[in-house]
Amino acid sequence: MQKYFVREGDTIHKVAQRFQIRPLDLLVANKHIYSESEYIYPGDQLNIPEEKTILKRVSSPYTCNMEYGPKDLEEDIKKIRKHYSSALSIQKIGNSVMGKPIYAFVIGTGKKEVFYSGGWHANEWMTSKFLMVFLKKLLQCYRSNLSFFHYNISEILSRIKLYIVPMVNPDGIELVHQGIYEEHPFFDSVVKINKGARRFDHWSSNIRGVDLNHQWPAGWDVEAKESPQVPWPRHYSGRAPLTEPEVKAIYHLTQRHNFAYVLAFHSQGQVIYWGYKNLEPNKSQEMVEQLSLVSSYEPIRTADSDGGYKDWFIQETGRPGFTIEIGVGTNPLPFSAFEEIWSNNSLLALEGLIL
Repeated sequence: MQKYFVREGDTIHKVAQRFQIRPLDLLVANKHIYSESEYIYPGDQLNIPEEKTILKRVSSPYTCNMEYGPKDLEEDIKKIRKHYSSALSIQKIGNSVMGKPIYAFVIGTGKKEVFYSGGWHANEWMTSKFLMVFLKKLLQCYRSNLSFFHYNISEILSRIKLYIVPMVNPDGIELVHQGIYEEHPFFDSVVKINKGARRFDHWSSNIRGVDLNHQWPAGWDVEAKESPQVPWPRHYSGRAPLTEPEVKAIYHLTQRHNFAYVLAFHSQGQVIYWGYKNLEPNKSQEMVEQLSLVSSYEPIRTADSDGGYKDWFIQETGRPGFTIEIGVGTNPLPFSAFEEIWSNNSLLALEGLIL
């Protein structure tokens, strides 16, 4: 029986995948672990069965077998740099509260700049996975001069430059995946915010208990009055707009560039929000209808809320902004939801390049 010491970012599913065994085999070999959803903490010792039980087969990139977090993003960056360094650039645009880098991927040579973002809310990490699977498929087609479905990627990327920030909230995402442990630098404050509870499936804020999509100076004061007044697992707007480093990273990126429009991916509702206080341009409605037709998602003008990134972008620039809600159910969405998410959103993300 092999021994393994848990690392930062590990989960039952990730360890099982690493050793090509089933999560069930890991539970059987470690009687103290009761379920596949139980947290495992850095330094924990696990028994790893010697016999591999996962058959070697070609797995679909559109299947989700484990969580996707900051460590997985770093691994993807290594592979992308190795295979596609000439096709894109990878920029560190800031750091999270805990110092984790926030990355922007930039692909295309055109003058028109477009921005996609995801991973805003901790328990909506599947948006990060979707954007990375989409990016990797885009890169494959771009380098090989192939179509992505019926879209001519080389021609599209000669006209636009696409910026993707797949994971705005790396600290929060890792908290949802691994939970909190005594050695964690935010152990006391996180446990206090969570009222002593030690499950974090419901957590959408950053590690300081601030909702990163309630932080924007677009009706922030209205949203703040109607939301929790202290750090909270969700919806706390902070003591003022733009206080959190993750939000500042997106703010400065947006200020530095001339984005024609933005798509912010979230994961609840299978709808597309496209307006804010009637400040959006007339063409936004035609654009959202294009996105709706290729995704089956319902266009809804406004969510009747304030303080969001899309809201601020529309208010500040007068240009189109869209919030894409990719899933339906309870966050975090189950692994099995990912193939439907890909099916509904791959064409939407492609259509978003030609709006």
